[in-house]
Amino acid sequence: MSNRRRCGGFSLIEVLMAVGTLAIGMIFIGGTFLVAIHLSGVSAEQTTAAVVANEAFAKIRIFGVEMADPNLAVDQQRPFPDQVKPLFSLRPVNPDEFAYPSTRTLSQKQYFWSALCRLDPNDPLRTLQVTVFVSRKVGAGALYEGPAGPIDRPVAMPVGVSFVAVDSVGRAVLAIEAGKERWISPGYKMVEDSTGEIYRVVDNGSGSNEILLDSAKPWPWAGSRVVWVVPPPMGRGKGPCIEVYQGEVRF
Repeated sequence: MSNRRRCGGFSLIEVLMAVGTLAIGMIFIGGTFLVAIHLSGVSAEQTTAAVVANEAFAKIRIFGVEMADPNLAVDQQRPFPDQVKPLFSLRPVNPDEFAYPSTRTLSQKQYFWSALCRLDPNDPLRTLQVTVFVSRKVGAGALYEGPAGPIDRPVAMPVGVSFVAVDSVGRAVLAIEAGKERWISPGYKMVEDSTGEIYRVVDNGSGSNEILLDSAKPWPWAGSRVVWVVPPPMGRGKGPCIEVYQGEVRF
């Protein structure tokens, strides 16, 4: 008698289930790589922002500030150098000084900084509290809101906000000044004008012009206040501000 060999195999359903399981696994792996690439980019940008901020503080020390300048106050932020005049500069500061890196032409620069100054309440004769906003510029032709009209780089600008309420989890709800609703969005950091306190926006409120602040730092004021933010590009794009740094500069 001849021996018969029986060959076993997988059914079509088993093959399809195996392929489906493998596909789902590859999708999860691919998503993990995308998240890792995004976080790596954010980390690199944060590292660059810290370098830019250190350069900004150093340049302000080099330019100097006249501490007796009547524009300076303990309870108000003043932009440098538009309202806070450098001590050792006899001519307007070159815009290239506010761009990074220093080795390229201005049109090729991607990172920019702007600074606010106020007298330190503990030492108003010799020390400034300096707040530096580090931002990225996306697109060579992008325009941003400036003190006297559109400019070609992102800078910190003042905007009015008013207290609305505190929500159920302790977050302050603020209403943004009419016509400037695009200036502040979730993820933004803003600086209160009179104290220099930094607040983080975590979400939109129920109204079209409302924002919610991080509950970790309570908003102690009723009524209207002025805050400083870096507005997004005019007409399009997301907020350009990467990080906000604060430090003391003593003269």
